[in-house]
Amino acid sequence: MLALKSSASQSSVVRCKPGANCPGAQRGIRRQLSPFSAVEDSAAPILELQSRSPSGFCRHGRGERQNRSGEEGTQGHGESASQESRPQTRCESCTSTFLKIVWGFLIILSVSSSWVGTTQIVKITYKNFDYPFFMTWFSTNWNIMFFPVYYSGHLATAQEKQSPIKKFRECSRIFGEDGLTLKLFLKRTAPFSILWTLSNYLYLLALKKLTATDVSALFCCNKAFVFLLSWIVLKDRFMGVRIVAAIMAITGIVMMAYADGVHGDSIIGVAYAVGSASTSALYKVLFKMFLGSANFGEAAHFISTLGFFNLIFLSFTPIILYFTKVEYWSPFSAVPWGYLCGIAGLWLAFNILVNVGVVLTYPILISIGTVLSVPGNAAVDLLKREVIFSVVRLGATIIICLGFLLLLLPEEWDEITLRFINSLKEKKSDDHVEDMAESSVHFRSRSRANGPVSIPLA
Repeated sequence: MLALKSSASQSSVVRCKPGANCPGAQRGIRRQLSPFSAVEDSAAPILELQSRSPSGFCRHGRGERQNRSGEEGTQGHGESASQESRPQTRCESCTSTFLKIVWGFLIILSVSSSWVGTTQIVKITYKNFDYPFFMTWFSTNWNIMFFPVYYSGHLATAQEKQSPIKKFRECSRIFGEDGLTLKLFLKRTAPFSILWTLSNYLYLLALKKLTATDVSALFCCNKAFVFLLSWIVLKDRFMGVRIVAAIMAITGIVMMAYADGVHGDSIIGVAYAVGSASTSALYKVLFKMFLGSANFGEAAHFISTLGFFNLIFLSFTPIILYFTKVEYWSPFSAVPWGYLCGIAGLWLAFNILVNVGVVLTYPILISIGTVLSVPGNAAVDLLKREVIFSVVRLGATIIICLGFLLLLLPEEWDEITLRFINSLKEKKSDDHVEDMAESSVHFRSRSRANGPVSIPLA
């Protein structure tokens, strides 16, 4: 679009004989030097030699008039082209922003709904099947389907389609230039798979002791833990507002622990939820340290690799727990496979939506969708009459959510705020100057209308 505007708005210049009086050339020079010319407006400061007479001399009369009319026509065409392209560009940007907002709204609802659904189905499953590690292991195995879902979307949307093997090798660059090798599979995948399983297992343990609202609110503290670990380990920029948010999160944790008084289940449940949040934060910080940032395909590849590792190397854990009577169920037909598949499917949908949302809309909206799971779980708990909100519990939930929202502020939030305040001040001063100018012009017009006033001499 910019190249089109530049070529359409360039005017033609004729070369004159030295010493000749050439008005067309002088007009072209004046147009080049003028700060308000149509050429500068169209982002083309250099004038090209497009039309030239065969002899190189300036011709007067009919040829000169044709040349002048050609220049004026070219200039008018450039102005009209630039004026037509500007509304198109603005319309395209407005459409893109509108679509991002619409997608963001849909992603927010989907992310919060999937997380609320996962948490509530876990609470329902606990009534008949109280084995959190088996539920965690079974749900993590479903991560294997992440990359096939991503590749299906690639086939449906991409213009240049790639084979599954080629796409798999392309996405495996997250592990290095050599791709995924057995050494890297064990070295990179093992710690992250353990942290993934541990975080989800502690989250399910916390749901055995606390309500869904309390656990989801406490899990929002992972944003504060990510900031603290990034500041200490990754040497990220220090921000006072995020320290305040971390303090608010810790305050909310303490208030939540003593909301129902000092007894075993409440303290242990809070410990499980905080352990889950801190393990999740450690996972994110280590991912950023060793693997850096990842696009959608690389994230799908990595999470599917975690599912394979969980299936191959961690399957012995539920077997040991079964034969040691720690998580033992009998008969085998008593397992609620429908609820387990619902938990695993919603958990997989949550992970997919989080990664898709970063591509389709603004990342901050994904975090807002996560924190909206707290009021969503609260509404469901109130309908089920499983929770009675005391003042302390309600205050702790609000403090944690406010701290979470403070952590969403960008790093340059203070500079952006100062620019906004200064722009408002400048706008007010400009409006005041315009009002003064209009009043002075009005006063002068009234004075001219009344005419000169003669003062009689004594």
